[in-house]
Amino acid sequence: MRRPILTADEMRAAEAAAIAAGTTARQLMERAGAAAAEAIWRFAGPMPTLILCGPGNNGGDGYVIARRLAERGSKVRVAALAEAKGADARAARAAWPGPVEKLADAAPAPLLVDALFGTGLARPLDEPLARRLLALGSAARLRVAVDLPSGVATDNGKILSPVPDFDLTVTFATLKPSHLLQPAARHMGRLVVADIGLAAESRLTAIGRPGLRRPGPDDHKYKRGYLQVVAGAMPGAAALAATAALRAGAGYVALTGQSGSVPNAVVRRPLDDSEDPRVDAVLLGPGLGRGPEAWEILGRVMSSPRPVILDGDALWLIAGRGFPWQRSAPTLVTPHEGEFERLYGAGGSKVEAARRAAERHGHVIVYKGPDTVVAAPDGEAAIGMGAPPWLATAGTGDVLAGIVAAQCAAGLRPFEAACAGVWLHGRAAELAGPALIADDLPHYLPAAVAECL
Repeated sequence: MRRPILTADEMRAAEAAAIAAGTTARQLMERAGAAAAEAIWRFAGPMPTLILCGPGNNGGDGYVIARRLAERGSKVRVAALAEAKGADARAARAAWPGPVEKLADAAPAPLLVDALFGTGLARPLDEPLARRLLALGSAARLRVAVDLPSGVATDNGKILSPVPDFDLTVTFATLKPSHLLQPAARHMGRLVVADIGLAAESRLTAIGRPGLRRPGPDDHKYKRGYLQVVAGAMPGAAALAATAALRAGAGYVALTGQSGSVPNAVVRRPLDDSEDPRVDAVLLGPGLGRGPEAWEILGRVMSSPRPVILDGDALWLIAGRGFPWQRSAPTLVTPHEGEFERLYGAGGSKVEAARRAAERHGHVIVYKGPDTVVAAPDGEAAIGMGAPPWLATAGTGDVLAGIVAAQCAAGLRPFEAACAGVWLHGRAAELAGPALIADDLPHYLPAAVAECL
């Protein structure tokens, strides 16, 4: 089950619904502060702490955190940007028994807790405040952000003003888009989602470990998914995709056209072979080439009544000509940022852009990157939980295409196949470790798949 991700507006609506049902805003603040204090205590222990409190509800959470940590025996100081505003923040401030320093005058501490601004920040911090936050963060040994680092937008991953690198971010009820979207996500450190008793549902979720079907005694190779991978001018890319598909659980993989080095279990066929009616899905694009012959092959594949997964050169060809085909079967595309912008244009957050393109063209889109976004035509979307940076090497996209295609051939609906593929790809990279090359990844896929059965 994937965890929901709420935008700032959706979070406000969830809080309003809880209040309408009888929970007070003050109770929510107490729960948030107590949960954050617990997470901070477990993470850092009784370390001398400086808590920076803003004037709003995020600052109110900070006062509750200060009180709770002090009750546990931590040496806590509080520095405020301004007087608390709103009844709940003022009540939290009044309940803090210690002194409150001016933020501009506060000396650093080994543990810094940023409770200045959380969800909903829409403009940059004033320059002196941003410099002060950076200086206090630089002087601390550990840094914790409450809800979101101050200076980060909630919904689109944008950095509104410079922020320190945090070691821990404690958020409430659900993740927010900027916890996972770049460039904001790189500043979050470890993420903890604290339960404060809010019911939350969203059509945007975080990609988690999928539940894959365990093969049973009645299964055979065709029942587990028959994938056709079409090779072209650079057979090595298609060979990577075919190998990955087989290692990711496809029961039968046929590689048509020129063949690179593949396991003996991959069936090699000439390109002009008639299509086997048992094929469940077709993958086209890795190493296909960009000439007239490649375009002709692409046209033939797009007339297939089966799901088609498009990557690499197929996307380059389509970007120059558009999508002239009407298909009733699903189409999945796996572009990186440059390919996405050539295909669909730029604008908006990564989630908004992917959703808009998926709805307009009827595709399931895997918008690749360190913050991969999967979007379906019906508006469903998901964000990857952070791919290992060592995936930034040639050929790993071909491997991802093969994994996604294998899940699609196995019978997962296209959106679920894409999400499963993204998770398996990232997990295989974690298992492989730094300095991997794309050829390494398929060898770690069986262990990743085993975690999902």
